Amino acid sequence: MKIRRRRGVESGADLTPMIDVVFQLILFFLVSTTFAVLPGITVNLPNSETAQATELAGITITVSESGKIWFNEEPVTYDSLNKKLKKFDVGDKKREEYPVTLEADEKVTNGMIVKIFDILRKNNFIAVNLRTTD
Repeated sequence: MKIRRRRGVESGADLTPMIDVVFQLILFFLVSTTFAVLPGITVNLPNSETAQATELAGITITVSESGKIWFNEEPVTYDSLNKKLKKFDVGDKKREEYPVTLEADEKVTNGMIVKIFDILRKNNFIAVNLRTTD
């Protein structure tokens, strides 16, 4: 009588659930990570010890050391800034609540910043954040 030997069942680790978990972790970290998109305009921001983080959404007005002004990365003058703010569509928000970030080089004069604040107030933008470094 012949005795047959059973071949042992080859067991291997099923890696599919582990791969699924790894992909879910990767997706979680990609979605939960925030990326700050900074404009390509270089200014030397003033330092502040009491600065608080704010959102970068909304309007960004940048003033360089030489006095050049940008409205959301588009070069403007005082007059064209006023016109752009008048035409700017804030959607379903109120203009008074729409966030505006002012990035001014630390060597920009106080008079220039006051002129920009006046233009903003004339156009009912009062939620202004001054951007600094800490």
